[in-house]
Amino acid sequence: MCPKGPPVCGTTFGNFDRVNPTDLTIVIPTRNETANIARCLRAIPPGIQVILVDASTDQTGDIARRTRADHLEVVRDAGNIPRARQIGADLARTEWILYSDADVELAPDYVARLSQIDTDAEQGAVIGAKLSRGRYQRYYRWFSGWIDLLSRIGVPAGSGSNLLVRRTALRLVGGFDTDLSCNEDSELVWRLRRHGYRVSYASSLRVFEFDHRRLDAGIWRKTLHSLTRCALIDAGLLGVRGKRSDWGYWAAPTSRRRRVAGRRFRDRWRGRSRGWRPQAEG
Repeated sequence: MCPKGPPVCGTTFGNFDRVNPTDLTIVIPTRNETANIARCLRAIPPGIQVILVDASTDQTGDIARRTRADHLEVVRDAGNIPRARQIGADLARTEWILYSDADVELAPDYVARLSQIDTDAEQGAVIGAKLSRGRYQRYYRWFSGWIDLLSRIGVPAGSGSNLLVRRTALRLVGGFDTDLSCNEDSELVWRLRRHGYRVSYASSLRVFEFDHRRLDAGIWRKTLHSLTRCALIDAGLLGVRGKRSDWGYWAAPTSRRRRVAGRRFRDRWRGRSRGWRPQAEG
């Protein structure tokens, strides 16, 4: 591990260069994403290597192979998402790794925009924008604007849906913290910064969320969950048990219909407990 970033490790700094799409691997962790994976993969241009680290108990891997016949490697592993991201990094042979998720799709001009990004050996990561074409557009604009602001003031926050990482930098800082159950993306970019790497935000690199399960479970719940955990992780106050617990983040979200039905059931139950009786029919 490089204790203080690229200069200490003897990295030779050259002129700024641009990311070559042929030197890119996309890593996507998956778990039971049969409804999403085909749409996700269809948005990735041919010729770019994709590594799917799959923990599914359904047909996600089979659908992925049928959707993308070439430049796809499906690896089975039942671990958590940080472990899946690290496995992808260990298997990648390119200098740049784009971490994404199965419920987002790349913008049509993503690769063209990527080739316009200037980098040098100090560039450890680039965080892109996460937006929506459908629901929650305002939320995702706010979310991406917040990440942009944090990056400008030197406190970058990562988004694992759109995170470009230099593989050598990732290796030098020790890789992903696989004890974490979530927020591993932000923790990684903070560590890259502390080791002397530059982490920047690029609004031109856009992905679009199309499955809003987490937000459907509650916008404020998701937002407060992330802010609280990230603050504790950055302060070093989250022990191993706290890291491994997701605080309910990955619990299956309840659909709106089921939530409404549950409230109606509770209301009826409470009514009966207070002497309520159904009206007679006929």
